Amino acid sequence: MTGKIGVLLVDDQELIRVGFRMVLEAEEDIEVVGEASGGRAAIEETARCSPDVVLMDIRMPGLDGIAATQSIVQRHPQTRVLVLTTFDLDEYAFGAIRAGASGFLLKDAHRQEMLAALRAVHRGDAVLSPRVTRTLLQHVSPRLGTPAADEGGRLAALTERERDVFLAMARGMSNIEIGESLYVSESTVKTHVGRVLAKLDVRDRIHAVILAHRLGVAGDPLV
Repeated sequence: MTGKIGVLLVDDQELIRVGFRMVLEAEEDIEVVGEASGGRAAIEETARCSPDVVLMDIRMPGLDGIAATQSIVQRHPQTRVLVLTTFDLDEYAFGAIRAGASGFLLKDAHRQEMLAALRAVHRGDAVLSPRVTRTLLQHVSPRLGTPAADEGGRLAALTERERDVFLAMARGMSNIEIGESLYVSESTVKTHVGRVLAKLDVRDRIHAVILAHRLGVAGDPLV
């Protein structure tokens, strides 16, 4: 890689890929390293070009984005997947989150929203709005099941401050908001977040939120 964020574009519509490529390649810190028109091609291209982030369409003929996401996450844990959907209540998008995607983005999102989401997912700092996070949890919670013993045991590895950060993340708070509530700097929060994710063995914030609700320690509901 060149120090830029390498992005793989996956969409069965060529015009959509062209539009995204034009937007992304106008940014100095982003490079489109490949394209794919379907799920199987996305898996092959990920193996070939090792992207940092896959911008993944969900509804595609053949192998859909959910199955492709699951395969990519399992085979290439260093690669993040940001799924594309047409509306924020799309069951397919929630399925992709459960498969290991790091977040989802509406196809009609503004240019700056897309760029911010991509950069956030790349740095492992993806934050969905409380409304979207709440909706996500409403969809996945009934299917979470009883937490495994080792999941509960992971909490014991957290320090008191790390647990505070974990619970704040579960409530949908951003790094800035967490810093303000705990009276620490944003950089300190980022350090704590990294340690929390590592100790809990979760890929990113969104999966930490799901784990918190799975364990029943999320506290106040998101508003």
